[in-house]
Amino acid sequence: MRRSRAPRGLCAVGLAAVLLALAGCGSSPPANITLDTPAAGTATPEKIGDLATERIKWASSKPGCKGDCPRIEIDSVAFPGIPKLSALVDHVLAYMTGTDANRRGPYETLSEYTQYFWSTARPRDATYFKASVKDTVGDIVSIELHTEQFLTGAAHGIPATQYLNWERSRGRVMALDEALIPGRRAEYVAALRQAHAKWLAGNADARRDPAAYNKMWPFQESDNFALTRDGIVVKYDAYSIAPYSHGEPELSIPYAELRGILKPELLPKS
Repeated sequence: MRRSRAPRGLCAVGLAAVLLALAGCGSSPPANITLDTPAAGTATPEKIGDLATERIKWASSKPGCKGDCPRIEIDSVAFPGIPKLSALVDHVLAYMTGTDANRRGPYETLSEYTQYFWSTARPRDATYFKASVKDTVGDIVSIELHTEQFLTGAAHGIPATQYLNWERSRGRVMALDEALIPGRRAEYVAALRQAHAKWLAGNADARRDPAAYNKMWPFQESDNFALTRDGIVVKYDAYSIAPYSHGEPELSIPYAELRGILKPELLPKS
């Protein structure tokens, strides 16, 4: 099986559109995170502040397979009081795996992805899914979604991480431009550049030859953010602003540098 990764352009633009469309629609969401055999998984109730969650764990090798078998592992989170969010997490995790060249579009659910994976994966192929609450800040629940795929013949795993910022009062995902004061996008990019410069200062590869590093791994904008109690955290794909050995770089912008940029209601009360 050879799947093409969803490129960052798709994650930053196409995925954002999918999130907003799904989170804003009025139709009934699909079932909570599960597979075709929900009894195979375990759900453990957890409490994060005033937010009720369930930890969902499920792992299996391809049914009926012996020896080196394709494998899927899921360590995810569901929201008993917010089924729409549970469905969204399920959908986005599946979407993040990319699309097989033989398919017309991305996978809609983890169950759909699993069935297709069993039918097409090679013996040592594996996919790992993880979702967790990164933080809760007032009305916002920040969720971190992560996938990693190991495909036969690939030199290493293919990781991807996506943040969701869920507005509980509105029952939808908040996009970056909705978090910013109108007209302040340039100021956000400037603050992100400053965070990037601080990150480079601690990057041994960049310090060794700044000009060469900047030519190979220049600064990029990113809308993949999470609102946390300390500020905004911005995530980048592997190979985006650093070589694979640096993983998926993460930049932090403290609230002190976001005043006049982030909408006042999202800033901590002084």
